[in-house]
Amino acid sequence: MRIIFVRHAEPDYDTDSLTEKGKREARLLFERARKWRVDEFYSSPMGRARETGRRICEAARRKPVILDWLEEFNFTVDDYENPGGRILCRDFVPGYLNGNPLLFDLDRWGEAGIMKSGGIREEYDRVCEAFDRLLERYGYKRNGYCYDSPPGHISSSGFMEYDGKTLEHYKEDKSDDTTLVFFCHLGIMSLLIAHLINASPCTIWHGFFMPTSSVTVVAAEERVPGKAYFRCQLVGCTAHLRAGGEPVSYYGSFATPFML
Repeated sequence: MRIIFVRHAEPDYDTDSLTEKGKREARLLFERARKWRVDEFYSSPMGRARETGRRICEAARRKPVILDWLEEFNFTVDDYENPGGRILCRDFVPGYLNGNPLLFDLDRWGEAGIMKSGGIREEYDRVCEAFDRLLERYGYKRNGYCYDSPPGHISSSGFMEYDGKTLEHYKEDKSDDTTLVFFCHLGIMSLLIAHLINASPCTIWHGFFMPTSSVTVVAAEERVPGKAYFRCQLVGCTAHLRAGGEPVSYYGSFATPFML
């Protein structure tokens, strides 16, 4: 299985649509994605995500399945600097993170007081349970820290048997190549990636930047028949922007994005 997360193109948050630059990003993304072989398209109900994927889905003569739980994860918690205020649960500064290492604990991050103030673990579990129910439709059932894969599935361990003919390995691969595309948002995709690779969501929220219109690929590795573990193959890729001479947007980053 291959899961492709596409962050929406540069947004106009006031109108929940795309800026003019965002529309250029979406056009370049379309040129990249129109040849993908996709089993199903899923989208956030938010306008910026739907607009990003519209042309891609139309070219495939498909309508995306709208998932309410795929909307941006904009839940708030108590503001640690301004009593009585609220801040996003995924936007803490280094000084606060340094004083709260529990946030990076895979199993206990939700026990941190700030997360409890917004019921964040409960919202996280709600989203992950919905995501796992969706994957189960394709034969991938969550089992602890990995997934049971479809019966009779062929292991992917052969990819490590290099013989100087890597391209032939790709062409002859008989393992499952089910591909699902999710048009969504930085916060929610980071949460889902954390769930797939077994990390605290704080690790991904604060440790990774995926630019607008970028492509992130997470694939199931099945080295042992019947067991799948997901690994990121591509994170925040903007090759389509580089090919089209379009700068990478800074939206969501607090440092200048690397352009080359």
